[in-house]
Amino acid sequence: MQSEQGANGRLVAVVVTHRRLAQLQVTLRALLAAAPGDLAAVLVVDNASDDGTPEWLAAQQDARLTVLRSAVNLGGAGGFEAGMRRAMETLSPDWIVVMDDDARPEPGALATFQALDLTGYDGLAAAVRHPDGTLCEMNRPTFNPFWHKRILWRTLRGGGRGAFHLGPEDFARPGLRAIDGASFVGFFLRAATVAQRGYPDPTLFLYGDDAIYTMGLTRAGHRLGFDAAVRFEHDSTTYSAADPRIRPLWKVYYYHRNLLILYRIAAGIFFVPVLCLYLPRWLLRLRAHRGERRVFLRLFGLALRDGLRRRTGRPHADILAIAEGRR
Repeated sequence: MQSEQGANGRLVAVVVTHRRLAQLQVTLRALLAAAPGDLAAVLVVDNASDDGTPEWLAAQQDARLTVLRSAVNLGGAGGFEAGMRRAMETLSPDWIVVMDDDARPEPGALATFQALDLTGYDGLAAAVRHPDGTLCEMNRPTFNPFWHKRILWRTLRGGGRGAFHLGPEDFARPGLRAIDGASFVGFFLRAATVAQRGYPDPTLFLYGDDAIYTMGLTRAGHRLGFDAAVRFEHDSTTYSAADPRIRPLWKVYYYHRNLLILYRIAAGIFFVPVLCLYLPRWLLRLRAHRGERRVFLRLFGLALRDGLRRRTGRPHADILAIAEGRR
């Protein structure tokens, strides 16, 4: 194990991958281009990839690289839980930074992190953009409007997501500022906080696990920050304005189930009014799923039932079977 560390201590990156070798190769090159003092180690969680990823990883020679291979796909949530746990057990981090295989730090981002004075902060969210420089919608840090009267008022007056997510003006503003929640793309977390509060819930599988975990930290009294100077790139095509469908279809279940769990945490006693507001909007997505609306509704119904009961143990194989019409 290398002993190099920067001003903020020993930083370890955890990357979760599943069948995206080309993206992973770009991400690992970006990470390992950082000086050892800025990034001490990289742990890749390979979620049962069968596209040549295991063979390629086995051929890499960089001493900073560690691979954790899973025989089954644990999903993003399970991958981050397993990776963070292994990093804590074997790599002695002071800080952990997490990301998907299609996300990576821009040149100099990790050196910028090491130069920050993070006294009083337990986590830090990076400024995440697409390769074309536009803000990545899914990775905008957030506030919980139900914890901030002014933000809640702006939201109720029609501000929408822009009322409680950081926007372009925030990405242009220098310096640290507090936030309530963040995504697992370019999210830095103190190892001491992980030791105290535990790991993301692996049973969430996909979607919302990062917001649930980070808002849980804030609710427990930890302070999370954002600094636009720490920049990440996310080469993601998950959301497209040209195609509003949820793809692949099995994600309908996890998307809505986990949002229900998140909204219950965020809204508290206001959960029922929030649910009444969002249910019709979610059902309108049926219009974009011609030819598969019956399956959409079945997955949505399961998501609603499990989300309201806060049940997360349904096997992924069952969800796949329903989505593919095998059950």
